[in-house]
Amino acid sequence: MDDKASVGKISVSSDSVSTLNSEDFVLVSRLGDDTPSTNNGSDDEKTGLKIVGNGSEQQLQRELEDVLMDPSVAELAGLILWEALKVFSLLLCVCVHPCLPCPPALDEAEASPVTPVPDEDSVVFSKLTYLGCASVNAPRSEVEALRMMSILRSQCQLPLDVTLSVPSVSEGTVRLLDPQSSSEIANYPIYKILFCVRGHDGTPESDCFAFTESHYNSEIFRIHVFRCEIQEAVSRILYSFATAFRRSANKALLTSQPPPVTPDSDVFTFTVSLEIKEDDGKGTFSAVSKDKDKQSFKLRPGMDKKIVIYVQQTSNKELAIERCFGLLLSPGKNVKNSDMHLLDLESMGKSSDGKSYIITGSWNPNTPQFQAVNEETPKDKFMYMTTAVDLVITEVEEPVRFLLETRVRVCSPSERLFWPFSKRSYTETFYLKLKPQTERKERKSATDTLYEVVSLESDPNILSSPLLSGSGDVSKECAEKILETWGELLSKWHLNLSVRPKQLPALVRSGVPEALRGEVWQLLAGCHNNDHLVEEYRTLITKESPQDSAITRDINRTFPAHDYFKDTGGDGQDSLYKICKAYSVYDEEIGYCQGQSFLAAVLLLHMPEEQAFSVLVKIMFDYGLRELFKQNFEDLHCKFFQLERLMQEYIPDLYAHFLNVGLEAHMYASQWFLTLFTAKFPLYMVFHIIDLLLCEGISVIFNVALALLKTSKDDLLQTDFEGALKFFRVPVPKRYRSEENAKKLMELACSMKSKKSRESRVVESESTGVYWSSMYCCD
Repeated sequence: MDDKASVGKISVSSDSVSTLNSEDFVLVSRLGDDTPSTNNGSDDEKTGLKIVGNGSEQQLQRELEDVLMDPSVAELAGLILWEALKVFSLLLCVCVHPCLPCPPALDEAEASPVTPVPDEDSVVFSKLTYLGCASVNAPRSEVEALRMMSILRSQCQLPLDVTLSVPSVSEGTVRLLDPQSSSEIANYPIYKILFCVRGHDGTPESDCFAFTESHYNSEIFRIHVFRCEIQEAVSRILYSFATAFRRSANKALLTSQPPPVTPDSDVFTFTVSLEIKEDDGKGTFSAVSKDKDKQSFKLRPGMDKKIVIYVQQTSNKELAIERCFGLLLSPGKNVKNSDMHLLDLESMGKSSDGKSYIITGSWNPNTPQFQAVNEETPKDKFMYMTTAVDLVITEVEEPVRFLLETRVRVCSPSERLFWPFSKRSYTETFYLKLKPQTERKERKSATDTLYEVVSLESDPNILSSPLLSGSGDVSKECAEKILETWGELLSKWHLNLSVRPKQLPALVRSGVPEALRGEVWQLLAGCHNNDHLVEEYRTLITKESPQDSAITRDINRTFPAHDYFKDTGGDGQDSLYKICKAYSVYDEEIGYCQGQSFLAAVLLLHMPEEQAFSVLVKIMFDYGLRELFKQNFEDLHCKFFQLERLMQEYIPDLYAHFLNVGLEAHMYASQWFLTLFTAKFPLYMVFHIIDLLLCEGISVIFNVALALLKTSKDDLLQTDFEGALKFFRVPVPKRYRSEENAKKLMELACSMKSKKSRESRVVESESTGVYWSSMYCCD
């Protein structure tokens, strides 16, 4: 086909087109090279798997690790074999190519991969080269798209010549064709394409373009990169995508809005407003002003104050607020429950129009606990204050707490304040997710429904988005008596480091104080005499690692929620890179495995990198973690088998349900075992698990896994296959953001023992008393 004819079908010039977003359906003018994107992209991105015709067994093992470690792929593990067979059959029909994209899943009823393209209204572009694809978590990030475009353009060693067919209608399909036979290599429906981008002028990628598409029902996002032999065609191709996007704009705008919450929904929406009133010296209390720029309440020191809370339900069937039993206040942000202080309640009840429930409490700023918000704040500075209100709702079994974190500034008594009456309150929207109680309890009437709280969030997206790794604050504060007990134990332990004190396991099960974890972890791992490992580490970091690219790729997505690791090129990422690189050289048999970076990051938060490397080596070798990665993951699959047998013993009804829906342990527990729960769970829980692991051995993994399954049993019994996978990915980790919930889970995990039978041999961890029956081992 004449390439000039193919692009000549578009008569409108589109040289200014740089990016296209199928959600907004607008053309975005080209940004300058120095213009920062508003989206920093994903910290959880990885290069897609590639099919290599002559790959080694070791490389295939590495690819298997990627599959096990990617939670989205893990969820679809039951379908992977079937999908792989279809991809393989496709590759037999077309030339095998290292950059060939995995095609969308084809049902048996669909056309063969080599079927010619059906006639449809489309524009066909030739003289194109396909450079490959990669999985991304930020499908509309221009920064990440350009970065992947640069990587794939420079790394693709055997580009594939293709022809591209772009539909002119929103119901059409983008098709990738073989230039010689016109047979279809892959296809992507327009409704699944989210974003298009072209390379910037003056860069090597100026002749490239890419698009991102949602794959596997939006669970995976992938970017596909192409190079044009005729550079002018890049703009024309993006214009063709824009045409399809525009024609579907009206339809998309109607469907992109979230559905309204109906009375049958399990989410109840509330708006909660905070107003602060101050004694004006005239016998009345007036609302304090707010800084328009920083949205900070302006307070005066020494003035008596009142807190007024307005609670209004805005969706779903109305819930009845009976009363408020607590209005609490504390200086600061992310404060613990023990730091909140009760205010004296003055009044509570419905507003005159009946739409809101109003609670008023008095606040004496001169009391010692509120001293921090009674001292003058420097100009251009502010601080945080946390307010909470506990409500009893008739239909809800437990009290509901709405918590507001607001900015405040204590002004000088001489500072003149302005009173912007239009914005005197702070308002936040909350999403209360409830479920009917499963067990019948005493009700006020036969028709009453009693609910249990599933979650309460102020961000609607947080109900469906996974918890970022590295989430959660861990306080170093600890009761003085507990610190004294640990101090006495450590003093005795240092006298003879070869013998663990008898009272150590009991103390560890309650959690090691955060301030002491670095020291205790090194002692538990036996790293008190590790000078040789420290010296070896300093040599190892000077050597080249064969897995350098994989390590570099994983660093940015390790603990993105933690300040220490979120900055590219920062101290945290630099130390993490060096540890992972050093281990890959130290342990040539295993090398670098995905999951190691999360464990190394946990250690780095408690000790210098030399010591963190030493403890990592001990965990891998002495605690047997490296066995999970050996011999095609045989030991890992043995652990899955053991977990299912333990489920059969401990939670038979859940075991039977999983058997019925076809859910196997490897589909949800791969990341638990390979990362020791460090990848997705809040840090408070993660640190406690490492406490137990170092004290009691790797068998602790089973204790924690069973505790998670047991505490989630009621919810999981109500799910199907896909629902269970989503529940494991989002609600389960978020449930333990609460320190109280995490403590209860770890108490349950520590209390679990396997039932021993006469026929079974007993396996006992060398350092503890955690028993598991060897009838669950794969002999």
